[in-house]
Amino acid sequence: MARTSSLAAESSDVQACIDLCVRCARTCLDKTANVCLEKSGRHARPSHIALMLGCADLCSTTARFLIMHAMLEHKLCFVCAEVCEACAVSCEQLQDMEDMEDCVEVCRACAVACRRLAVGTAGEA
Repeated sequence: MARTSSLAAESSDVQACIDLCVRCARTCLDKTANVCLEKSGRHARPSHIALMLGCADLCSTTARFLIMHAMLEHKLCFVCAEVCEACAVSCEQLQDMEDMEDCVEVCRACAVACRRLAVGTAGEA
């Protein structure tokens, strides 16, 4: 019975991570197109735009790997967590950060969820 509970909790953590990865990808793309590029200045710095787009791409890829139960998904989750955290920090450093608050929040939540899976599955694969 304990194993069943453990599998259910793991499945719940995986689904939560998938959901957050998808939400983070969507938010980063939306903020890049509809806030950063429109505001220009610091918001449109090439390094910031590259990080936002990279975060969106990596979150989408991570979600797909988790859905497919692909090999090495725990390593991808670890990298995704690091990129999401870097993206959150980059967004926080912008002036007029209120436009980016939801991006910071979802990036941080995604980083936590990915890190949880990366640590929890590191011995597998």
